[in-house]
Amino acid sequence: MTHYLYLVRHGEQQDAEHGLDDGPLSPRGVRQAELIADRLSGLPLDAVWHSPLIRATETARTIAERLPAVTPKPSALLFDCVPTGMTDETPAAYEPFFGSVTDAEIEAGSAQMADAVNEFLIRKQGDVHEVLITHNFVISWFIREVLGAPAWRWMTMNQANGGLSIIAQKQGRPWTMLTHNDLAHLPVELRTGLPDPMPV
Repeated sequence: MTHYLYLVRHGEQQDAEHGLDDGPLSPRGVRQAELIADRLSGLPLDAVWHSPLIRATETARTIAERLPAVTPKPSALLFDCVPTGMTDETPAAYEPFFGSVTDAEIEAGSAQMADAVNEFLIRKQGDVHEVLITHNFVISWFIREVLGAPAWRWMTMNQANGGLSIIAQKQGRPWTMLTHNDLAHLPVELRTGLPDPMPV
């Protein structure tokens, strides 16, 4: 009996490079969502949860069009957020990132992710398959939590648009990471959203 969480980063956002906080998927983002839907289509999914932001909502809607047995539901616990600020352990190289992040945003992000861990990383009975369609930082925080890494380590992980990470928990065992940022379902030209290009 295993509880699986399939962590999916939303598809590419239209005009994301222009600094917009949120927006609809680009044509490439729609294709990414279609391909991750095909990737998930053979699974006995119990639930699909998504961030309420437009880019994640549209990713969920596109997935649902290909998986009609699934009804995605929004969760405020999956909003994009910054889970921590600078800590004593955080390398100084990350300081510029926090220059535009307020203390209030960090406090809200920290509280949100504590609640998200308590909501989603709770073992459920039987075999469970849940999809979480969310954002880069949120997925990084879940993985950091499962690995028991220091708080600042979420900053060292990145997921591509439409990337798939899987964590799971067998009865009586801790959560484990099965795969991180799997892009096998995406052709090279659709592998977007990483700060550094993937080696091919």
